[in-house]
Amino acid sequence: MSLKNIYHLRRVADTSSKACLICYKPSTSVLITPDNKDFFYVCPAHLQDRHFCSPIINAEAEAARRKEEEMAKEIEQVKKEYEEKQKRKKERAAKDDKEKKDDKDKSKEDSKDKKDAESKDDEKDRDDKIDSIRKAGESKADASPRVFALHKNFYQMRIDRLRNIEMAKRNQDRMKNPALFPSVPNRGL
Repeated sequence: MSLKNIYHLRRVADTSSKACLICYKPSTSVLITPDNKDFFYVCPAHLQDRHFCSPIINAEAEAARRKEEEMAKEIEQVKKEYEEKQKRKKERAAKDDKEKKDDKDKSKEDSKDKKDAESKDDEKDRDDKIDSIRKAGESKADASPRVFALHKNFYQMRIDRLRNIEMAKRNQDRMKNPALFPSVPNRGL
């Protein structure tokens, strides 16, 4: 039996939590092999322990995470630029309002209401876009590693456990086979 030393981190519901392999506290984190031959519950704190396991870092995932961080920075920069433009627009509007105040009070209020409505629509659209990007980022933003390799002692424990289970099954099958036991000796008559 070959068991690769690659374990993926999965989460289960709180109602399905079971005892951690190491400290026996209830845990919702499960390490499982890709072929589903072996799994065990472990606390998230133990995943940080360098003597228990080490993360296997995927270069593509790391590049994607960096790209997301850059995108978040760019979003913040665009947001700041937009706010600056809005401030300048308001300053210009205030300046224009002072100049045109004497000319047309009623027509100015109408145009101001239109400008305010347009700026509110622009702000709403911008906020919606930012929120959708943040939500997409939050779903992917779990920065903790998801693939681990156990250290040699813990890995050997898992192999030994699976080997013992397999041997116990073989022994049970042998015990059920009547040909395994010797037959009763016959007396020669």
